[in-house]
Amino acid sequence: MARAPLLQLSNISLTFGGNPVFDGLSMVVQQGDRVALVGRNGSGKSTLMKVMAGLVEADHGARVVPPGTSVGYMEQDPDLSGFATLGDFAASGLPEGEAYRVAVVAEGLKFDPSTPVSTASGGERRRAALAKLLAEAPDLMLLDEPTNHLDIQAIEWLERELSETRAAFVLISHDRAFLRALTKATLWIDRGEVRRREAGFEGFEEWREQVWAEEDEARHKLDRKIKAEAKWAVEGISARRKRNMGRVRALHALRAERASQIRRQGTAALELESNTVSGKKVIEATAISKSFGEKSILKNFSLRVLRGDRIAFVGPNGVGKTTLLKMLLGDVQPDEGSVVTGTNLEIAVFDQTRAQLDPEASLWENLTGDPLMRVSGASDQVMVRGTPKHVVAYLKDFLFDERQARAPVKSLSGGEKARLLLAKLMAKPSNLLVLDEPTNDLDVETLDLLQDILGEFDGTVLLVSHDRDFIDRLATATVAMEGDGKATVYPGGWSDYASQRPEPAVVAAKPQGRSEPEKTRGKPDEPSIVSKPSERKGLSFTEKKRLDNLPAIMERLEAEIAKLTEFLSDPDLFSKEPIKFRKATEALTERQEALAKAEEDWLDLADRA
Repeated sequence: MARAPLLQLSNISLTFGGNPVFDGLSMVVQQGDRVALVGRNGSGKSTLMKVMAGLVEADHGARVVPPGTSVGYMEQDPDLSGFATLGDFAASGLPEGEAYRVAVVAEGLKFDPSTPVSTASGGERRRAALAKLLAEAPDLMLLDEPTNHLDIQAIEWLERELSETRAAFVLISHDRAFLRALTKATLWIDRGEVRRREAGFEGFEEWREQVWAEEDEARHKLDRKIKAEAKWAVEGISARRKRNMGRVRALHALRAERASQIRRQGTAALELESNTVSGKKVIEATAISKSFGEKSILKNFSLRVLRGDRIAFVGPNGVGKTTLLKMLLGDVQPDEGSVVTGTNLEIAVFDQTRAQLDPEASLWENLTGDPLMRVSGASDQVMVRGTPKHVVAYLKDFLFDERQARAPVKSLSGGEKARLLLAKLMAKPSNLLVLDEPTNDLDVETLDLLQDILGEFDGTVLLVSHDRDFIDRLATATVAMEGDGKATVYPGGWSDYASQRPEPAVVAAKPQGRSEPEKTRGKPDEPSIVSKPSERKGLSFTEKKRLDNLPAIMERLEAEIAKLTEFLSDPDLFSKEPIKFRKATEALTERQEALAKAEEDWLDLADRA
C-alpha cells in the first residue's frame, strides 16, 4: 500500500558564495520513513535539512508539505533568547497543559528544565532543543546530530524512544551504532546529488563502493571513447572532413561531458608521528580519590597505563571523566593517592569544546598563529612534524580548498572544525594522545581513517567518547565511571564492558503495587509455548536491561495517559479544537497499547528471570 508523502522537494537548486550546493535535487519523505542522511563533511547535509525544514529558501525549485502535516527540526545552535529557563524554551511550542511532556523527555535526556538560559552550557542548550522536538511530536522529525553532548545512557534512551515512535524521521549522525539500530532507508548526498536506497545504514559503505565502482567504469569507457574519437580527428582524411563535422562536434560534446563531471573528494591525509618513544609505563595512578564539596568523583581508584594502550573512559555526563583525565595528566591533583607519569612523554590534546580554535580568525591565522606551528620568518608556512610546509598545502591535506583558507572558522561546519582541530593536533609529534569526543560531527570516511591511524599509532591513547562503535573498534580497556566515586576498569571496548558489568538485582525492577507474576502460564493440562522455568535459559543482556527499564517506562506511560485523559475530558474540546482532539485521542490509544505491551513484557521477563 502506498504511503502518503509528508514532504517533497522538487528540482531544488541552491548556491552559496557562487558555489552550487545542490542543482536539480528532488526527493520525498513518506509516512513511516526512518532515514539516515549521510555524506561527506561540507557536502550540504545540514543545509539540505534546513531546506527540508523551511528555514533556508532554495534559489529554485519547490518544497511541498501537505496541509495538516507538522515538520519539526532540531537545531544544532538553538536561539534561546527571550526564554528564562531551558524548560520554558522546550515547552514554548506545546498547547497549554502539556508541559509535562518536557519533564518526561528531560528525564531521559538528563537535563534540568529549570536551568536558567543564561548559565546553560552548549550541550544543555542542544538537549533542550532535542527535548522541544520530542515533546512536540511532529509528523516528521528532522534530527541533526542529536547524539552530540549526550552520554551513552541518554543515547540508549533516545534510541528506544525513536524506535517506538510512529513519526517519520530523517537523521544526521556520526554514531554508526545509532544509525544501524534506527534507520530503514538511506539518503546519500554526493557532489550535489542525492541518491536513495531502501535499506538502513548497515549496508551503506558497500553500496557507496558499488556506486563509485560503476562510476569509475563509466568514466573509463568515456575516456576510451574520447581517445578513439580524438585519434580519428587527427588522422581523418581531409576530403571527408566536411561530411564528418558532426562527428567532430560529438567529440567536443564528449569532452565537455567529461570536464563537467565532479571529481570525488579524496580522504584527509591524517598522519601521526612520535619523535621519541615514551617509557614502557606511561601513567601509574594508585588509590586516588577526588571530591568537590559533597560530590565524590573518585574513591580509591588505581590504573596503570602502558605504552600502546588505548583506554576509553565512559560514564554519564558530569560524572567526572574530564576531571579524571586531568588528574592522570597531572593538571589536577587528587585529594588522596598518587599519580606518576612516565618518561619522554609528548602529549597532544583534542578538546571537544574546540577551545583551541579562534572562531573569528581564519583557518590560515589559526594555524600560523599557533606558537608550536609557527615558522620563524615565513608567515605562509607552518611546521608539520618538524618540516616547514605551506599553510594552504597543509589545509588541502585535510580537504580544505584554497578559498576556505582565508574564511573565518565560524563559517565551517561542525565536521570541518573537527578536521581543522585534527590538523593542529597532527602537526606536532606526540606519543600520548588525549582525545575528548573526537568523533563529534565527523563523516564516515574521516572516522574510518581516524580509526585506522589511531590503530597504527605506536603511542598511547586516552579516549573519552559516547560513540559505542568507535570505542569497540579502538579500545583495549574501558574505564566505566558509574557515579558516587565508583570507577571500574574492564578489558575491551564498549560491548565487552556492557556484557561484563554487573546488573542490578531483578527484585529491584519490580514495580510497586503490581502482583507477583504467575509461576506458570496457561492451564496445567495444556501445552504451553513458554518452557517451564527449569528448562529456560537465563535472560540475555538486552532482556535484563529491558526488565530493569520497564518499571520507569510503565510509570511514564501511566502519567501520560492520566494527562491525556484529563485533557480529553473537556466536553467542548471536540467542537472547539477537532485537530487537537484527534491527535490527543491517537496519542492516548498509542500509549494505552504501549502500556499493555510493557506490562506483558514485564510479566514475561520477570517470570523467566
